[in-house]
Amino acid sequence: MITFVLGMVGCGHPAPDPARPTGSGAGSAHATTTVGGSTTQGSGAPTTIRDVGCPTPSCAYFPASAAYFTCVSSGAGACFHFGPACAPADACMYDPSARAYKQCAKAVEGMCQAWGASCTPASKCMFDPRDNLHRQCEDASDGTCKRYGALCAP
Repeated sequence: MITFVLGMVGCGHPAPDPARPTGSGAGSAHATTTVGGSTTQGSGAPTTIRDVGCPTPSCAYFPASAAYFTCVSSGAGACFHFGPACAPADACMYDPSARAYKQCAKAVEGMCQAWGASCTPASKCMFDPRDNLHRQCEDASDGTCKRYGALCAP
């Protein structure tokens, strides 16, 4: 949890000015200057710094509560850390009673209160009720997946 909090704090701040020293001063053995994705440390030898991506929360179906929640950490077809209730931006939600995706006309606290016509999520990363994981759908039709592919991050 601490790692996540530190990661989120780090993602909320802009990168340092590329020409501004970040060490203890020019000429110092500890002086560090960032220039175009490289860092020069005291000796003048550039060192490459890799950019670390920030997590992008999604809105994922949680089968145990038959509702959607903000997913802040996912992979291998499942969400590992859930946040508050949400509704997908395209309003295409999984209806567990029909075992199909449908347009949701009225979402409340991550649950659909009024279902519409069948739909397919834009990402085609769909909930597979056979194993409760999310998989890439290779053949979607009428709100259901006829052929599932590899696991995908919800």
